[in-house]
Amino acid sequence: MSDTTTHLSPEVRDALAGRRPVVALESTIIAHGLPRPRNLAVAHELEELVRSGGAVPATVAVLDGRAHVGLSKDQLERVAGDTSVRKLGHRDLAPALAARASGATTVSATAFLAARAGIRVFATGGLGGVHRGWTETQDESADLRLLARTRITVVCAGVKSILDVPATLQRLETLGVGILGYGTSHFPGFYLSSSGEPVDWTVRTPDEVAAVMRAQDALGGPEAAIVVANPVPESEQLDPELHDRVLAEALEACRERGVTGQAVTPFLLERLVRGTGGASLEANLAAVRGNVRLAAAIAGAW
Repeated sequence: MSDTTTHLSPEVRDALAGRRPVVALESTIIAHGLPRPRNLAVAHELEELVRSGGAVPATVAVLDGRAHVGLSKDQLERVAGDTSVRKLGHRDLAPALAARASGATTVSATAFLAARAGIRVFATGGLGGVHRGWTETQDESADLRLLARTRITVVCAGVKSILDVPATLQRLETLGVGILGYGTSHFPGFYLSSSGEPVDWTVRTPDEVAAVMRAQDALGGPEAAIVVANPVPESEQLDPELHDRVLAEALEACRERGVTGQAVTPFLLERLVRGTGGASLEANLAAVRGNVRLAAAIAGAW
C-alpha cells in the first residue's frame, strides 16, 4: 500500500501489526446520513461501541486527496461539520485522490479501502442493492459488485427497505456473496426485523461467524464478501404498518415528481424520516448500533 495515497491512523496500524481486532466504519452516515450536530455525537458513539467491544474503530474517509483508515478527533469533526465533503463510492476514489478532494465513503468505498488495509470486519447500517423498477432503469448499487470481489465480512441490517429486496438477494446469489442470518432464518428489513425473505444459513454466535470466515479462507477461490445480516430488535424496529404506508406514499411521490438515478435514495429516505416523525431515523440508528456491537465481537472472535 502506498503511503502517498492511504494513511492508517497510528492506532489502527498498531492494532493490525499486533493482530488485534479492528472494525471498519463508513463515513457517509456521518457526513450525509444524519442531521448536524447529532451526526458528530453518533460518530463518537459508534467508535466508543467498537472500543467497548474490545476492538479498534477504523472510520474511513478521504481528506485532501488522501484516503484515511482511522480518523483523529479533529478529522472526525471535519467530516461531520464540513458541508463541502462529497459522497464517494468506490469508482470515485481515484478522481478524488487526483483532485485532492475530500469525501465521505459509502459501503463500496469503505469495504475496498478497509480490505486493502488488511481489515476483515466492517459494520454499516444497510447495504445498497437492486432498485425497484430495475427492468426499466437498470439501477443497481455499486455495493453489490464490489462485495463480490472483496474479501471482507460486512455486518448490516440487510438492504435498505426502499429497494427491491428479493431481486437484491437474487443478485447477491448470482455474484457469489454469502449471506448469514444472525439469529434469524429471515433476511432483515433494515428498519424492520424481517423482510419476509428467507436466508439459507443461520449463525448464532460471533465464533460461528469466525468459523465461516476461516472456512472461506481455507477453501480459497474467488475473493468475495460475507454478509452477516443482523436484524434490528423487534422492540426497536419501525412500526411495520407505518413503514409500509409511508414508503408507498414516498414511492408515489417519487414517480409523480420524476425523481430518478442517484436522487431516488435520498428522496425516499428523507420522505420516510418526515412521514414517520423521525421514527425511521431512530430505527436506523438502533440497527447501526447493534451491527457495530456485533462486528466488534466478530472481529474479536476472528
